[in-house]
This record gives sequence, structure tokens and C-alpha cells, in this order.
Amino acid sequence: MTSTDLAALHPRLPSPLQEIEDDRFTRRGVRLLLKRDDLIHPALVGNKWRKLAPNLTAAAGRTLLTFGGAYSNHLRATAAAGRLLSLPTVGVVRGDELADRPLNPSLTRCVSDGMRLCFVDRSTYRRKNEPSTLAAVLRAAGTEDAYVVPEGGSNALAVRGCRALGEELRGRADVVAVACGTGGTFAGLAAGLGPGQRALGIPVLKGGFLTADIEGLQREAFGGRRGEWLLDDRFHFGGYARTTPELEAFAEDFEGRHGVGVERLYVAKLLYGLVTLGEEGAFATGTRLVAVVTGAPFPGG
Repeated sequence: MTSTDLAALHPRLPSPLQEIEDDRFTRRGVRLLLKRDDLIHPALVGNKWRKLAPNLTAAAGRTLLTFGGAYSNHLRATAAAGRLLSLPTVGVVRGDELADRPLNPSLTRCVSDGMRLCFVDRSTYRRKNEPSTLAAVLRAAGTEDAYVVPEGGSNALAVRGCRALGEELRGRADVVAVACGTGGTFAGLAAGLGPGQRALGIPVLKGGFLTADIEGLQREAFGGRRGEWLLDDRFHFGGYARTTPELEAFAEDFEGRHGVGVERLYVAKLLYGLVTLGEEGAFATGTRLVAVVTGAPFPGG
């Protein structure tokens, strides 16, 4: 796999920057802009392109094996990449109890794109980064020579790939906010921003562990912490893949106001968090606030 092969998929880079008029921000003198990474590619949506592209090049045509939960955007993107580039893909799914159940729409899409699913028990999944456990998973899947992409696609290659996101926004924003799962996109974004710019992360998982993970990813990718950044972990709505009627109503209202589809597991939580922070006076008058739209709504998901 080469950069030429990836270029043939015609990614829209840099992604568009769209300013929207939202009175919840304008009445406080804050400009809200959307960084439309959801428009980079119809199948490899948003930050998935930025994280997967360097790993696809490094895989050099080998089978891709990666990890995710039953609703993983990353699994769907990896399966789509395999279909588009004629690469075999294997998805290791958290929860062996799912093996005997009908596939949800997200996993159904993975299979339709040619991904072979392997379900593992949750205890094994938690230990997947241990060398002996990973080796056992690879043997069980019959893919000992596979190129392994970690859960969420977050490794040093992905983080360095996401640095371009920050670089595209140099001089165009004061605060850049993004929803965080495994932290790879945020780690790269923060490193790519220029002096005087700040990155704000909204974790979608609860637990408060992400600061250490992001520092570790930046250390692996760049040798140490990079950029000015902070996290606000109040807006996970119960954890990954969880929503509430309040969040659903907020997302529907935002879509109605602005005609932009709002992905529920990441983007809705980001936007809700930014509206709340705006109401709290977290952004000074004159702030150019960019929200990174890292995904698009998945039909049936």
C-alpha cells in the first residue's frame, strides 16, 4: 500500500471550515466554526482517515487486524478501508456473548465490507495489549502475520497523522475542541496547533484515565508532551455508546438549527459540552471556537 493508492481515493484535504451562526455563542461574542472532517471521505469518515492512512501505508498489503466494541466507528472504518483497497481485515470484538446474537447494524456493515469478526471475552479484551494475550488472539484468529492496529486506531503513526489537523487550523482558531475516545486524534491535534492556540478535549468515556493516555501517545509520537491542552470529562453521558433523551433532543435541535447531521456518540457530546461551557463563560469575547466534526450519523446505528 502506497500514498498513491490512498490518493486515488480522493480525500478532501484540508477539510472545510464552516462558520455557523448560533445565538448561544454569538450573544457572548464567540464565533463557532465547524471543522468538517466528516466530509474528508464518505467511507473513511472524519478522523478515521487521518488515523488509518499512515497505518494502511505501514501495513504494506498485509491483513489488518484491529479491535473494537459492538458499535465501534473504528471497526467500520477499517472494514471500509479493506473493501476500498482490497485488503483482508479482521475485527476483534469485545464480548464473546455477542457471537451467538444477531449482529447489530454497525457490525453488519463491517461484515458486508468483508471484515471477519472474532469475538473474545471481556477479560481477554482488557488484556489485549499484553504481548502474550495479543499473540494468543492472533493465533486464534489465524492471523499471526497480520498488521495490528490498536483499538480506536490510536498509535504513534496515527497521532503523527492527526498533527495535520492542528496544522490546518493554525491562525484560524483560538480554541479547538474535539470529542475524545482513545485520545489519538486529540494528541495529534494539540501537537499541530500553533503558539497561542489551545486544544480542548471532551472525553466520551468515563473514568478520568485519558490524560495519562494522551501524554503517553504524545511521548511515543513526539518524545514528550506537546501543545497547550486540557480535558473536561463532564459530558460523557454515562460512558461510551450511551446517550440520554436530553442529548438526543439537543442533537435534533442542533440539526434543525444548522442543517448539519450530528453523530451521537462523539459529536453530540462535544457540541453539548461546548454550549454548556459557553453558558458558563468559559470562552472570552472574541474567541474563535472550532469544533471538529469527527464523524457522521450512521443509519440504524
